[in-house]
Amino acid sequence: MDFQKLYQEKLTTPQQAVSLIRSGDWVDYGWCVCTPRTLDKALAARYEELTDVKVRGGVLFEKPAIMQVPDVAEHFTWNSWHMSGVERKMIAEGSCFYIPLRYSEMPGHYRRYLKPVQVAMFQVAPMDEFGYFNFGPSISHMRALCEVADAVIVEVNQNMPRCLGGFEESIHISDVTYVVEGENPPMWTLGASPATPVDEAVAKLIVSEVPNGACLQLGIGGMPNAVGSMIAQSDLKDLGVHTEMYVDGFVDMALAGKITGAHKSIDRGRQTYAFAAGSQKLYDYLNNNPACMGAPVDYTNDVRVVAQLDNFISINNAVDVDLFGQVNAESSGVRHISGAGGQLDFVLGAYLSKGGKSFICCSSTMKGKDGTLTSRIRPTLREGSIVTDTRSNLHYLVTEYGIVNLKGLATWQRAEAIIGIAHPDFREELIRQAEAMGIWRKSNKR
Repeated sequence: MDFQKLYQEKLTTPQQAVSLIRSGDWVDYGWCVCTPRTLDKALAARYEELTDVKVRGGVLFEKPAIMQVPDVAEHFTWNSWHMSGVERKMIAEGSCFYIPLRYSEMPGHYRRYLKPVQVAMFQVAPMDEFGYFNFGPSISHMRALCEVADAVIVEVNQNMPRCLGGFEESIHISDVTYVVEGENPPMWTLGASPATPVDEAVAKLIVSEVPNGACLQLGIGGMPNAVGSMIAQSDLKDLGVHTEMYVDGFVDMALAGKITGAHKSIDRGRQTYAFAAGSQKLYDYLNNNPACMGAPVDYTNDVRVVAQLDNFISINNAVDVDLFGQVNAESSGVRHISGAGGQLDFVLGAYLSKGGKSFICCSSTMKGKDGTLTSRIRPTLREGSIVTDTRSNLHYLVTEYGIVNLKGLATWQRAEAIIGIAHPDFREELIRQAEAMGIWRKSNKR
């Protein structure tokens, strides 16, 4: 087969490619840094002739052109698998909705429940000599999406890194409907906020629990990144990586010689991940790097896979936690913030791992716009808040005031342990609330 000839036969303009889309269609924009740009603009230009086009995607870096057209709700609705700050604002505008899920199940959702998708369109790396377009740093669920789409349109970006994988990291030209050569914009980058003293205090507590040879999963956010930076400067060695999202912290650790993957029972020597986003340094590191392995999320986040990795260390954030040990990582009351992602998968998998530990970390307080300090440790979660991890799943909880293991503790023991790492200014009130709820014994320390 002459792949270049086939490429030329399928090469077309963005306008011609998006002409496939009709009113009422389900259109998929892929995921994170592979979200289309040129095709998005071309589809937005057709808005007046389209109504009720439903679009799926997630982890946006900028507001799509289709979501900026007049009377957007009449023409396009954005349905997100996981929220970024961009999507949070779109929810407030009434044109965006969240799709609740365990991220590990997403490929199965496409293959079992979401077919057909009328059109899938997304950015890819340039075609290789064997006729394959690499999905770049967004392997995730992309192959499953392509399998169920009636039409697949790829937007080639010369700046997309070629991310090596184990399987399902690419699509062949023979399975593509149209090829569009995009404008080759630079990769979207994810800036990391400087670690705060609270981030560093939490990170120090967690790093002390990490043994040599451990396998790491880091969530997104200041605290997990602080852990990565601290490990990069530590004496730890022979660490492994098996994670949902690959972030700059892993690059820092790898360049510092901390990551070898020598003790991984599976994918030995390779850093395994479902998708990646970060600085240009991260994309340069991933490009054609055989030390890194992109894989579908139903592999990376599968509890049964994670459980095979000894000394698995999972580190994730929370919005708030209550005295029963329920973890909310998704909303502030009914105001949506993020998504379930793979947090519960890794909490469960880490506990099943021999020597494994899962850490939920958060600052003890948050400061409102008016400067008011409120506790992130609450008697009960705020009405409307989402339970991401149930009380029976929580393993270690960490704030800047300490670290507690909640496995096997009765409700009164849990309440005491959790209050013990709350901000001191709120502890007496939390004790009063615990007493009122019947989860405080008189013999507890005060």
